[in-house]
Amino acid sequence: MSSTLKMVLLFGMMGCGHLITVTVPQKFVNVTKGESALLQCTFVTTEQKTSDLIIQWNFVAKTSMVPQQVYYSQSGEGVISKPYEGRLKPSSSPASTNNASITISNMQVSDAGAYTCEVRNFPDVSGKTEATIIVNILERPSVPFCAVHGDVESGHLVTLTCHSEQGSPTPSYTWTRLDQDKTKKPVLGYTDPKIGSLYIRNISQFEFGEYQCSASNAVGSATCAVELNHELSDGAIAGAVIGALLGALLIILIVLYMTNSMKKQKYKDTKETKMQAKSKSSTTVAYEGVPTMGSSPQAPVNSGAVPMATHSHVYADADGEEAEA
Repeated sequence: MSSTLKMVLLFGMMGCGHLITVTVPQKFVNVTKGESALLQCTFVTTEQKTSDLIIQWNFVAKTSMVPQQVYYSQSGEGVISKPYEGRLKPSSSPASTNNASITISNMQVSDAGAYTCEVRNFPDVSGKTEATIIVNILERPSVPFCAVHGDVESGHLVTLTCHSEQGSPTPSYTWTRLDQDKTKKPVLGYTDPKIGSLYIRNISQFEFGEYQCSASNAVGSATCAVELNHELSDGAIAGAVIGALLGALLIILIVLYMTNSMKKQKYKDTKETKMQAKSKSSTTVAYEGVPTMGSSPQAPVNSGAVPMATHSHVYADADGEEAEA
């Protein structure tokens, strides 16, 4: 065997003796929004010395392909990136426990993506030095928004839509019709559970009522409701408006007529009362002008008037005539 071949084999054996192996027990981790995520990472090194141990965690978001550093530790000194300050907790004594795991609290939707654990321990710088964990953030659907599209008239196509702005995994949608006692009944129409649309063709009076949409995923569900009522045509609406105006006008005329009649009756009653009072007063005056038996005649009001002859005057005149004779 040549000396060159011996040297190649020697370096190969030396290289195989300095290897490091990084392992993650869970390649996929699902965590609910707001909760903590434990990202487990262990390593095996052939080098007994660990004073130069390097641990690094990188993250690539689902919405971006640009990696960013999450945590870096060298020789026992760790640095936590600013977005994770107060949220990330590394494993204690990783050199002695061969544990490079980290825990991230208050996970948000933006934290979903790929987390890579990389470990190096010089001279163990080769082998399987890194492993990746895919983190999914689970979020219950937000309250969906329901809407009605189309003319809600018999024989027309009506579309009901339902959509939640938030939710992971993406929510699926189901539609049901509610009776007056809130009993759920299947709908007559085509439903697309992915986009949350309900298509009702040739709608009739049997499809009118309250409809409820449910958005659900593995975490939870949320609902919204919409009322599907028969809409009046423009002509019917105009007729209803005209009818209402005519009704109001009729009421006004009736009120005016009744008010006028009451005024006339009141005027008539007042006039009759005055006439009765006047007639009673005239009768009283007439009775006062007639002398009663045994009463002396009253003096005339006007001194220039000719006095009326009384019985005593007549007798006096007769006596005078007899005396002259």
